Amino acid sequence: MDAQQKAVAERCLAGAYDNSMSFPQSVGALMQAGFEGYLVDFRSNTRTHYLPDGETLVLGAPVDEGEVAAAFDADGVAAAVRWAQRAPADYSYAGFSAKVTSHGCAGYIVSFAGRRVVYFGRTAELHVEHFPQ
Repeated sequence: MDAQQKAVAERCLAGAYDNSMSFPQSVGALMQAGFEGYLVDFRSNTRTHYLPDGETLVLGAPVDEGEVAAAFDADGVAAAVRWAQRAPADYSYAGFSAKVTSHGCAGYIVSFAGRRVVYFGRTAELHVEHFPQ
């Protein structure tokens, strides 16, 4: 992994938390830098970025998102995603993270090639969101 790829991943993570970069902007930047996806783990407060050759970059989240609820509520996670997609004036990534963790989301994996995000709970329940067209 080169320094530019690492800088892009760091910029995308920071941009999510300071609301200077939307999810589509982040996806575009990471794809252009050669990443194939990333994993957000709310329990370890990390984001792992994956390159096609198997190389990874693990970054610590700048904010501890708090405890993940024990029960996974797929409808609650879906509602949080819809809220984020509407991009209301009160949207923040930290707020989105708080909403999904309160609904039992332990993390999510973003697949650029698969054009989807898979949200998962502590006991591996799933909710799949396809990228909007």
